[in-house]
Parts: sequence; C-alpha cells; structure tokens
Amino acid sequence: MVSSLPVAGSGGRGVIVSLGSSVAFGLVYFLTPYLAPMSGEEVWAIRTVVTLPFIALVLVSMRSGRQISEIGRRIRLRPVLALGVVACGALLGAQLWLFAWAPLNGRAMQAALGYFLLPLVLVVLGRLLYRDRMRWWQWLAAGIAAVGVVYEIVRVGGVSWETLLVTLGYPAYFVLRRMLRTNHLGGMFWEMAAAAPLATVLVVLAIVDGSALSVNPALWWTAPAVALFSAFALLLYVLAARLLPLSLFGLLSYAEPALLLVASLLMGERIEAGEWFTYGAIWAAVLVLVVGGLVSLRRPAE
Repeated sequence: MVSSLPVAGSGGRGVIVSLGSSVAFGLVYFLTPYLAPMSGEEVWAIRTVVTLPFIALVLVSMRSGRQISEIGRRIRLRPVLALGVVACGALLGAQLWLFAWAPLNGRAMQAALGYFLLPLVLVVLGRLLYRDRMRWWQWLAAGIAAVGVVYEIVRVGGVSWETLLVTLGYPAYFVLRRMLRTNHLGGMFWEMAAAAPLATVLVVLAIVDGSALSVNPALWWTAPAVALFSAFALLLYVLAARLLPLSLFGLLSYAEPALLLVASLLMGERIEAGEWFTYGAIWAAVLVLVVGGLVSLRRPAE
C-alpha cells in the first residue's frame, strides 16, 4: 500500500510484522460472527468510522500527512478526480463490507477462496495491462488455478458471487488507484472519507434502533474493539510493506487467505466433497507461486 524502500536490516522484523498482520486479519474474520446480530452493513460502518481517524493518526506519526494534502490539492485543481476517488471508495467499501458480511452469513469459505485466487489474477493482470514479466512457474500456477475454476463452473454452473467480488473487485480497485496516482495510504484516507458519511448514518441508525444492542449489550464495546483491532491489522500491513522487499511481501501475503480458511473451518463451515478438486487446484497453484517466488528470491539474477 505504501511505496517505500525497505529499511536496511529490517527483513526479520518485516517478516514478523507481516505474519502478525495476517494473524490479526484472521482473528478479525473469526471474531466477526460474535458481533451478531449486527448486520454486515453495520459492522462495515463501525469499522469505517473507527479506521478513518486511525489512518490519519498513522500518517501523522509516519510524517506522511502530505499524502492527504497533496490529493486534496489535486482535487481542487481538477475536481473530476473526486469522482475517481469516490469510485475507489465504493470498490474498497464493497470489499470491506464482504469481509464483514461473509462470516456473519455462513459464506466465509467462498470469500476465502477469492483471496486465494486474487494474487493469481493480479499476476495475469499485471502481464496483460502492464507487460510485467511472467516466469514459467507463474504461468503454470495460473494454468492450474484456471483448471480448478473451470471445474467449479462446470460442476455448479458458475463461481460464487463472493469469490468473484474479491477476484474481480480488488483488481479493478488496484488498477483505478494506479491510474489516478492515489495508490498510497493517503489515497485510502480519502477513499474512507468518501464512505464516512454513509457509514456515520448507519452507525447512528443502529444506535437509535437499538435492536442489536438490546440482544447483545456487549456490542457497545466489542464492536468498536474489533473495529480498532482491524485498524491495527491495517497498520501492521502498512509497516510490513515498508520493511520488506515487494517480492517477499507478496509471498507472505498468502498467509492471510490460509488463515481466513482456518477461521472459516473453525466457524463451522466445511469443504463439500465436490469442492475438494477446486480447492486442491487453487492450493497447488499457490504452492507453485510460493516455491517459485522463494527460489527467485535466492537467485534474483535469473
């Protein structure tokens, strides 16, 4: 998320921070069902309201507040940029909503599959749009994943919308941010700010309605606590991006969907007999990418 050179001698700390981020996001995924009977929309809203000032605090502490002011200056000079920022905010908001909605509605497994597929889609998209170099093992991984997806389409007539929202929505978000030159934490601040009015309204309505709070009074503190913890996970993610080389950071990102899958299984979801081939193909593709990436890190000159 943050464009920065890795800090010398910080690789070990970066690995720990990256894995800590993945564990934190996995815990957020696992804890979300305990926020019932809040809806996915209400969980998204409280997280947005809490995360916005947290991002601002992080930027200030990192002495990167100019990222916010620079985008504000660009919007004043070219107001149409605001539409792009709002579009990015909508795409990001959809992903954050799904991250809250899926575990509350027994669809955590489908969303986790999307996070497994996402890096593979990004690899292919980078090749098609930006002419990024793809090595043979990346093509192999993409091919194996494609076999699994085709099998799932044939088996059930399609791929779940939750999986598609992750695998197609995030790439659209990343590409648009790159086009707008807002692909840093300051850009995310503006995206969250665009969604903040709606989020604030939803939080107020939830408090006024009071039905969820009457059923689960602990939500007065558990909902903000989980929201703050998710913001902390985001901070760890940002720090890992600063401390690690991009290639190693990308490889470690596979820990998150693996933990999301574990969280899904702990929440009582199961992999059906007919789904094992699809999941097996995706995991095999991820394994190929990880092994190939580790080898390339040891031999960067290839």
